[in-house]
Amino acid sequence: MSFRRSSLALGACLLFISIASLTLPAQTEPSGQTPPPGQPAQSSPATAGTEQPAKEFTLPPDKYQKAVEYSRAKYTHYFVNALYGILVLVLVLAWKLGPKYRDWAEKASARRFVQLIVYAPLMLLTISALSAPSDVWDEWLARKYGLSVQSWGSWAGDWLKGMVLSLVIFTVLVWILYGVIRRSPRRWWFYFWLASLPVLLFVLFIGPVVIEPMFFKFTPLQPKHPELVAEIEKIVHRGGMEIAPHRMYEMNASTKLTGLNASVSGFGSSKRVEVWDTTLAKATTPEILIVFGHEMGHYVLHHIPKEIAIEAFLLLILLYLGFRAANWLLARRGISWGIRDVGDWASLPALVLVLTVLTFLATPAFNSVSRYFEHEADRYALEVTHGVVSDARDAAIHYFQISGAINLADPDPSPFIVFWFFDHPSRPQRIHFILTYDPWRPGESPRYLK
Repeated sequence: MSFRRSSLALGACLLFISIASLTLPAQTEPSGQTPPPGQPAQSSPATAGTEQPAKEFTLPPDKYQKAVEYSRAKYTHYFVNALYGILVLVLVLAWKLGPKYRDWAEKASARRFVQLIVYAPLMLLTISALSAPSDVWDEWLARKYGLSVQSWGSWAGDWLKGMVLSLVIFTVLVWILYGVIRRSPRRWWFYFWLASLPVLLFVLFIGPVVIEPMFFKFTPLQPKHPELVAEIEKIVHRGGMEIAPHRMYEMNASTKLTGLNASVSGFGSSKRVEVWDTTLAKATTPEILIVFGHEMGHYVLHHIPKEIAIEAFLLLILLYLGFRAANWLLARRGISWGIRDVGDWASLPALVLVLTVLTFLATPAFNSVSRYFEHEADRYALEVTHGVVSDARDAAIHYFQISGAINLADPDPSPFIVFWFFDHPSRPQRIHFILTYDPWRPGESPRYLK
């Protein structure tokens, strides 16, 4: 679901995410984990309609052990990365790089805009360079466990492209931030929130047509897969929604990844559906229709505007808390760090530090919102494919089994890990729901499609 990956600002914090994520399109798998590549599935997708699916999520012993090892490594990386990101910002403050770059900017020109052009890129590049080991570690894990088939040269190229995109967004946001701070030192948190939302919406709008094609190739789905498009249109018709075939695309994920996924992107005239070529190659048509029904559910159930609204509200709370915490922090340490006041360019690392800590602590709140919407999209997928896809439940279970095996989904995550880390329900939870959800029994009724 790409609107989750594209809400880089709402899901964490506009400034922090523009630094930390480098605006790269996230490569997320529907279990809430990064997709590992091409381990052999438990069975060939071609047999999906003939074999009895497992009653719960199961993995062969060797794959189970590998999935557990990968999951533990991924969780360790996540929490260590968060702490390392905080350490980087503390070091930037301790080394007084903010005041040094501020002085360079002020010597370059008395004009605020010129100072911005000098200061913001220097600060972003410094933080990104110091954070690079964490990015390399992430890619190393992906390669070790088969997550990535991308060469290091290609990965570095993507990293640099992400840096350029991040630099543009970051500079714009810093300009907005310090403009409102100087005009309203007591309410800048609110005015920055208001002013940054259009920037976010613009990024969400251009993402599928400008940003994502910088990292992956997209081709229309219909010319190569006309039969699949015809089946998809049946699902679209049953759901009472209009998605023109020219808005359906195949993404060449296999050049970098071999996990299975599909997504929705954009809104308005940029809205479209993207199916990974790995999914097309390794899943049957019924299974792809289940995946499509899930993605379609996000649009039909208005999850995109709902999640944007909820996370915008959470972001407002974070910015207010950041305002209070930043004032407290600068009152105690600002002088020793060489920071004049909150309106000083040199305060930026302190502001980002505060918002980074708050964002990390708020991660479970953001993920709980996402998990709810993903669960409801699963429900919608079962309902919209009922009567159109033969044995829709079996197809859904089989898809989650083979994709879980290929993607090394955690077979038994702890409640804490699900609470903190997962932005989708866990794979065992999703399969259990599919097994138990049967609203077509006498006396019951589906929630969304009667």
